[in-house]
Amino acid sequence: MSDLGALLRQAREERGLSLDDIQEVTKIRKRYLEAIETGDYRVLPGTFYVRAFVKNYSEAVGLEPDEVLRLYKHEVPAPNIQQAAEPIPARKPRKMKSQKSEKLGKIGFNVLMWSFLVLIVLVIWYYAINKKSDPPGTADDTPITEQSSEPNATDGTGSPTDDAVVSPTPPPPTAPPTTVVFNSKVGISDQYDIGPAGVAHTVEIKISGKCWVEVRSGGTSGEKLFYANAQEGSVQTYELTDTLYINVGRADFAEIRVDGVLVPDTDKAGKKTMLLQPLKETNTNSQGSESGGSIGSE
Repeated sequence: MSDLGALLRQAREERGLSLDDIQEVTKIRKRYLEAIETGDYRVLPGTFYVRAFVKNYSEAVGLEPDEVLRLYKHEVPAPNIQQAAEPIPARKPRKMKSQKSEKLGKIGFNVLMWSFLVLIVLVIWYYAINKKSDPPGTADDTPITEQSSEPNATDGTGSPTDDAVVSPTPPPPTAPPTTVVFNSKVGISDQYDIGPAGVAHTVEIKISGKCWVEVRSGGTSGEKLFYANAQEGSVQTYELTDTLYINVGRADFAEIRVDGVLVPDTDKAGKKTMLLQPLKETNTNSQGSESGGSIGSE
């Protein structure tokens, strides 16, 4: 056994490692490790691998590989430069294309070129046929601007007038805004006059919390339109054609509007009753007609 092999073996045994363990760590075959320990380097595949195997073995057992190689360089055979140089594998020559593949390539190229030419010919033929199919003189001869023949305006005698005066159409009259005016106190109810007269009004009751709601048409003892607890989020709508009586148990939970105009109800957490009275039109035309008739009789 050589001194280098004895050193490596001693270091391995001090660490409690077997040759199998060193083989697992270094990936060096066990028979090569045994040859290094015995100093029989002829078993190794070549002198070039001796230094590499010794270096890996030293690292595996915790020794400094460069220091080990320096101390026992007289035992480690010098590497053969010719063995160290690994032969460069010759590059495989490129396979020459077979005559069959070259022939197929030429055929494909020719087919592609002929297809392209045929496509061009078909496009030219299509446009030429379409151009010939349009008969001459079928273009739209309609002038860009046409003078509309409108009848001339005539005067009262039926003769046309040069300058007809067209009276502008008056704009439709706008409806006057809705008014909600407090009139008086009728018992415990507040009476409001709803204007203007002769216009249909819509009453909307929006409930924001559960409360009692009573609605009557014609007054406090009129026809019942609603008589129950209204649920939160409900909306009730009524046409205001006659006196409308409204009774809410919680004024702060009810919002009453006429045509979108808010009716004041104090918004207090208590009962609130009101009478919505639509204004009536005053008949002034009848007196005028009677006076006109008396003058005519005279």
